[in-house]
Amino acid sequence: MRTTVWRTVVSLAVLLTPLAGWSQGYSIQQVPFTSVSIRDHFWAPRLKSHAQTTLRICIAQMRDSTQRIANFERAAGLKSGGHQGIFFDDSDVYKAMEGMAYSLQHSRDPEIEAVMDHWTGLIAKAQQPDGYINTYFTLDHPQDEWGDKGRWTDVGRHEMYCGGHLIEAGVAYHKATGKRTLLDVGIRFANHWLATFGPGKRHWVEGHQEPELALVKLYHATNDKRYLDFAHWLLEERGHGHEKGPMWDANPNARRDIQTEVPVKDLADIKGHAVRATYLFTGMADVLATSGDKTYQPALLRVWDDVVLRNMYITGGIGSSATNEGFVEDYDLPNKTAYSETCASIGMVLWNSRMNLLSGEAKYADVMERAMNNAVLAGVSLAGDRFFYVNPLESDGAHHRQSWFGCACCPSNISRFLPSVGNYVYAQKKDELLVNLYMASETRLQMGATPVGITQETDYPWEGRIRLTVNPETAVNGKIKLRIPGWCKTYSVHLNGRKINPKKLDAGYWTLDRTWKKGDVITLDLDMPVEVVAADPRVRANVGKRAIQRGPLVYCLEQTDNPGIDLNTLKISATTRYSVSNGNGMLRGMKLVQTTVAGKPITYVPYYAWDNREAGKMMVWVDYTD
Repeated sequence: MRTTVWRTVVSLAVLLTPLAGWSQGYSIQQVPFTSVSIRDHFWAPRLKSHAQTTLRICIAQMRDSTQRIANFERAAGLKSGGHQGIFFDDSDVYKAMEGMAYSLQHSRDPEIEAVMDHWTGLIAKAQQPDGYINTYFTLDHPQDEWGDKGRWTDVGRHEMYCGGHLIEAGVAYHKATGKRTLLDVGIRFANHWLATFGPGKRHWVEGHQEPELALVKLYHATNDKRYLDFAHWLLEERGHGHEKGPMWDANPNARRDIQTEVPVKDLADIKGHAVRATYLFTGMADVLATSGDKTYQPALLRVWDDVVLRNMYITGGIGSSATNEGFVEDYDLPNKTAYSETCASIGMVLWNSRMNLLSGEAKYADVMERAMNNAVLAGVSLAGDRFFYVNPLESDGAHHRQSWFGCACCPSNISRFLPSVGNYVYAQKKDELLVNLYMASETRLQMGATPVGITQETDYPWEGRIRLTVNPETAVNGKIKLRIPGWCKTYSVHLNGRKINPKKLDAGYWTLDRTWKKGDVITLDLDMPVEVVAADPRVRANVGKRAIQRGPLVYCLEQTDNPGIDLNTLKISATTRYSVSNGNGMLRGMKLVQTTVAGKPITYVPYYAWDNREAGKMMVWVDYTD
């Protein structure tokens, strides 16, 4: 493993790859999910359940079971009454709409598009003449009631956070359909920000980072540099004492919780709320890439080391404490009380993807994959209809998925993340193609000026064989870089049936540099044994324990598979041997790990699949004896 607070028992050293040269801007670009057709047995079923179930649950919850859409109807003057729900509930509507827009980019669905258009009309009617939009303030604290509860008086009220999600939804829907109404609402709100805040105007430190990401997207959508400059200004406002408001005054740890104790360029470690932190680092990476502010690079490297080396769960989740939904101290990684919010795991994917694009280093894609395949996927049931907000690594049987939450940030975030997973498979730099994730898929891209088709065939993550067929329209020179995952100890590469001799990896990638012709086939075989993993001894919760991992997947024990076994007293040992079997029932298509302890059969299942069947105990880290 390259970077962790846990490591395989076989290899106890933590190995860091050297930093590849960072370039200004994302000279490496994602191949967008709209150009990647996923057809594997792992992700494709999740995309199907998202389109058929998850999106429709989000629509029904916001329209029928909660007051989120009704708040927009009231703010638009179509209904009477005040705001109902949490002050940031608007953001859930926008995140679900972004997910709907991404789904439409996969396949136009008249029913989903009709909902989008209706909701867009309500949002447009709810927008105030000066561009401001937020149903909580419009309904309960209108503009003529300035004071300690008026708009733009409390950095903790998520006004720009909600607006950022509005902008992202507008950009996504415009890309999906060409329709501008929602995008124009977002532009008017962003212009309201520009008229209100900035150099020579008012200060502002948004209590929940997110608008920085949205503003960079808006800059790319409009080519209006004011939005990029404002994103940069928002980041630079942090750490200078510009925070204010009632919620701020009520929380003595507020500056730590929202990462504004120091200017962002001086950040050295992870503190505070986990989701806010990952959104902050993602925004810093976007601004670094787009504006070229290199002062952010050292800070991003420092905090990445602190997160991944000292504060990340084996599942890729982060944030150990429920008190602040974030971090307490290094190596504080309890299992049963782990918070590991689903939104924070999504934030880890967003941030590490950007770090990979900035640096060209595979170690960031390693973390991205770990979070996606374990912590993020655990956040939604196999059927796509129930959700986790908190993702512990141990349960006494009382922690279960819910159909919805009062604070529904995680279901709505899942709804926008899943249809975009194709974004993370391939990345490209001129005549170089980085293969970051392995999933059966097809894509078409340009290598130089030459159109190239790539077909990926694999049963990953269950099996380690990946077959890539390269089909350029004409012969083309270029590099194809295969990520060799940090968990993989032994592998081989064949080109057109001939084995290639081992060579030194380039920042974690096996690079093939040649003239590619139609029908060229690369075969990558990654050995995928069951591995026993130990935690860093400074992680007190895991002293004397071990976890099981196979390939990129972390496994856990569930009581339902192990009747009559007391999981709390179960011990594996150095002599324990493991085998792999096929799952059945709800686990059909999965690989399970089996062993025998004290003459009794023991079954491990993938962590992401837990709590989809009978209720019962669960644990990732199990007692161990030499």
